[in-house]
Amino acid sequence: MVESAFFQDLAVLTAIVGVVSVIFSKIKFPKVIGYLLAGVLMSRHTWGGSFFVDEQSISTIGQLGVLFLMFTLGLEFSSREMKKVKHVSIPTAIFDAVMMIWLGYTFAHEFLKWDHIPSLFLGAAICDSATTLLAKTIEEMRWTSRPFVNYIFGTTIFEDILCVGVLAFVTGVATGKGMSFGSAVQSFGELTVFFTGVIVFGLAMVPRFLNKVAKFDDETLLLTLLGFCFLISYIAFKLNFSLALGAFLVGILGASSEARSRINRLVAPLRNFFAAIFFVSVGVLVNPSACWEYKGVILSLVMIVIFGKGFNCFFMSLLTGQKVKDSVQTGFGLAQIGEFAYMVALLYMTIMHDAGHPMYQIVVAVSLITTCLNPIMLKISDPVGSFVESKMPELVRTWLSAYADWLNKFRRARVPNRLQRHMRVRFMWIIVIWILNICVAVGSTMLSNLDYSNFSMFFNTHKKFVFCIITLLFCIGMMTSPLTMLARSLGRDFSLVIIRRRAVKKWQENVRMIVTWFVMLVIYMISLAQILMFMVNLLPDSPVTKLILITFFVVIAIIYMIYFKDSARKAGHGFREAMNAERRALRQQHKEQAILAVPDDFHTNITLQEKANAIGKTIQSLNIRARTGASIICVERSGEKHRNPGADWCFKKGDVVTAIGDPSQMESLKILLR
Repeated sequence: MVESAFFQDLAVLTAIVGVVSVIFSKIKFPKVIGYLLAGVLMSRHTWGGSFFVDEQSISTIGQLGVLFLMFTLGLEFSSREMKKVKHVSIPTAIFDAVMMIWLGYTFAHEFLKWDHIPSLFLGAAICDSATTLLAKTIEEMRWTSRPFVNYIFGTTIFEDILCVGVLAFVTGVATGKGMSFGSAVQSFGELTVFFTGVIVFGLAMVPRFLNKVAKFDDETLLLTLLGFCFLISYIAFKLNFSLALGAFLVGILGASSEARSRINRLVAPLRNFFAAIFFVSVGVLVNPSACWEYKGVILSLVMIVIFGKGFNCFFMSLLTGQKVKDSVQTGFGLAQIGEFAYMVALLYMTIMHDAGHPMYQIVVAVSLITTCLNPIMLKISDPVGSFVESKMPELVRTWLSAYADWLNKFRRARVPNRLQRHMRVRFMWIIVIWILNICVAVGSTMLSNLDYSNFSMFFNTHKKFVFCIITLLFCIGMMTSPLTMLARSLGRDFSLVIIRRRAVKKWQENVRMIVTWFVMLVIYMISLAQILMFMVNLLPDSPVTKLILITFFVVIAIIYMIYFKDSARKAGHGFREAMNAERRALRQQHKEQAILAVPDDFHTNITLQEKANAIGKTIQSLNIRARTGASIICVERSGEKHRNPGADWCFKKGDVVTAIGDPSQMESLKILLR
C-alpha cells in the first residue's frame, strides 16, 4: 500500500460519502443505499477503470468499518431491555436464523451445486436482518412508539448475537479442514473457550476499570476502550476468528459499565465515518455484468429471503402471542438482509482467496434489492396487517385471542419451585434429543461425502442411501418413544400451571387434555420439520429411491410405535436409574449415618409380637406422634425395610419398628405399641 495512494483514496472516499449523505438526507432515503450505489458507480467493473489508485486500501479502511459497526452493536445490547421482549424475540430470532441458514445452504448445495463451504457461507449471509436500516427507516416513519417495534428490534439484536457466533463458527470451519467432523468440533470448542474467557474475565475487570477511567476526560475514556477493542479483535483474528467477534464482545463489556451512554456518544462519529466507507468499499467490489449473468439466481434468492424471513418471523410472532397485525408488520420489517451479509461475503473472499466465486456478487445484489424494498414493505405493512386482521374468520380470531390470553396468564403464573424444576428437566431432555438428532444427521452428511471406493464400490455407490437409513432409524427411535413420553409429561406440567387456580372442577380435565395434546403437537411438528430438513440434504437423487425411503420412514415409525415402544420406555427408565444410582446410594448412606449418629438411648428397635396392641392399627389411628413425641423412621417387614412410613401404614405381626426420640419418649412408645 503506497502512502500517497492511501491518502488520495481516503480523500476521494471522504468527499463521496459527504456528497451522498447530503443528497440522501435531502430525499429522505436510507444513506446505506446511497453509499452502496456510489461504490458501484465508482467501481472499475462499471466503467472499465477505477476512480481509486489502490482498491486494496479501500478494503482495509472498510475492515475498520466492520469493526466499529460490531463494536457499537455490542454497546447497544442491554440485558435489561432484552428481558422485556425475550419471550418473543429469542424464539423468533433462533427459529428464523436456523431456518434461513438451512434454506441458504440447501439452495446453494442442492440447486446451485456449490461445495459445502460456500453453501454454508451463503446460509450464514442470509440469516440476519439489517438492524441499522430498520432503525433508520422506522425513525423516519415515526413509528418508534408502535407495539411491534420493540419486538422487531429485540429480534434483530438477538439475530445479530446469534450471527456473530455463526460467523466465528463458519470462519473456523473454513480455515480448518473443510466440512469435517473434527474441524467442526475443534472450531466450536475454540469459539466457546474464547467467548467464555473474554466474557468472564472481561466482565470481572473491564467495566470496573472503565468506571474508574470515566472519572477523567472523554479522550482518556475513548482511547482506553478503543485499546481494549483493537487488542481483543487482534487476538480473535490470530485465533482464526473474525475481527467482528472481538469488537462485538468488547462492545458488550463497554455496555456493562456506568459510562455506556457517554461511550456511545464518543464512538458515534467514528462509527458513522468508517461504516460509510465500509458500505462504499462493498459497492466497489460489485460487478454489474456478473450480477446480470446470475440474475435468475439473485431473483430466486430474493424470493427466498422475502418469503422465508417474512413467514418465519410472522409465524413465530403469532406463536409467541402477538396480535395478527403486529405479526404481519414484524414479518414485513424483517424480510431483508443488510450489513451482516456484506461482512460474510467479504470474509469468504478473504479467507478462501476465491475472488472469482459468484457468491459475493449474488449476496450483495440480493442485499441491495431487499434493502431498497424494505422501506416500501414497511409502509404497506400497516394496511396489509389491517386487511388481514379484518378478513380473518371470527373463529380463528377468537382462538388466537384465547391463545394469547393463555400465554400471558402462563407467563404471570406463580409456578411452584418443584414444578419449575420438573418442567425445566423435561424441556432440557427434549433439547438434548433434538441436538442428538442434529449431530447424527450432520455426521451422516459428512460421512456420506467421503470416498469409499477402496473399501467397496457397491457401498460407495449407495452410501447416501445407507446413511439416510441410519439417520431415519435414529430419529424415529428418538421421536416415537422418549420424545413422546417427555412431550406428554411437559404438556401435563403446562396444564397444571393453567388449571391450578380454576374453581370449576369439571373443566379441569378437559383443559389438561387440550393443553397436553397441544404441547405434544408442537413438539412433534418441530421434530418432523427437523427430519424433513435433514432428508433434503441426505436423500439420494433418484426419485424411486426417495419414494422407497419415505415409505420406509412411515412403515418403520408405525412398527416402532406398536412393538418397540415398551422396550424404549424400559431402556429410558434404565438409563435414568443408572444416572441416579450414585445419588440414591449417597442418600441411603446419609440416612444410615444419620441413624448411627443418634445416641443409643435416643433410638430403639421394637419387634411386634402376636398380641401387641399396635397390630392391625395404623400410625394415624394410634396417634403416635401426639401421644408419645417419638418419630417412626423405618419399619422392617419380611426382611424389606420401609423408610419413613406414611400415616396410613398398618402394623402387622413381626414388624420391626425403628424410632427416634429421647429416653422418656422411647419408653412411652414401647408401652403404646406393646
